[in-house]
Amino acid sequence: MNKKRFWMLAAILAISGATVLTSCSNSDNPSVPDMTVLTEWQAGKTIDAATVEAFGGIDKCFAAEPIPDGVWTRMQGKTYKENPHIGRDDLRHIRALHWDYDNLMHVGEMIVNKSIAERVCTILRQLFDAKYPIQRMLLPDVYDADDETQMRDNNSSCFCYRTIAGSTNLSKHARGLAIDINTLYNPYYKDRDDGTRFIQPATAEAYCDRTWDFPYKITHDDLCFRLFTEAGFEWGGDWTSCKDFQHFELIE
Repeated sequence: MNKKRFWMLAAILAISGATVLTSCSNSDNPSVPDMTVLTEWQAGKTIDAATVEAFGGIDKCFAAEPIPDGVWTRMQGKTYKENPHIGRDDLRHIRALHWDYDNLMHVGEMIVNKSIAERVCTILRQLFDAKYPIQRMLLPDVYDADDETQMRDNNSSCFCYRTIAGSTNLSKHARGLAIDINTLYNPYYKDRDDGTRFIQPATAEAYCDRTWDFPYKITHDDLCFRLFTEAGFEWGGDWTSCKDFQHFELIE
């Protein structure tokens, strides 16, 4: 695919896949930033430079902190279920900004294990500084913790107390030790013995073919791959029994 076609496709995907954008300005006075977007950390909204500056600057927009009460309430019965393995104190809430192909700053958030919180926060800041495109960074609770639904929406996330697909074993996501990035375009697949292929999300069949160029694609030459692997994570795209191109998990 030549560069012109690539960027045309990127623009189409950004427009067709984007959520409804919300203005960051005061409706009565457009020059006054609406600070509620950041003071309430409304993930999914877009913001401008003036709002970031009024909030205290870019550095303040990246932090790993104990989970706020409101976020913890949203997680109950969805990404978080009572269990003997992990609790609120083992997890951290990351606030971050990210860019997409629309060239706008988006508000994002993740829940991760406290042991990797600072590392992940640093990686997200480095991706932001490089204007690395991430379409969505919402908590899976927005999707009622349904992994298939959030992957179809190209959402990037970490913690969700669940088992590995097709297994009774806990996923590393259940401990907040695995991060999935741009999930629709970097799917999971496994070739079965009967010759069929299991794909997640099911709508991502075209992106299992890694020989063509498309937006959000993670490869060995990708900045996301380099930052996570240098920080002690392994990439599911390197697995041999299956492929999980979206997936970075802590090496233990």
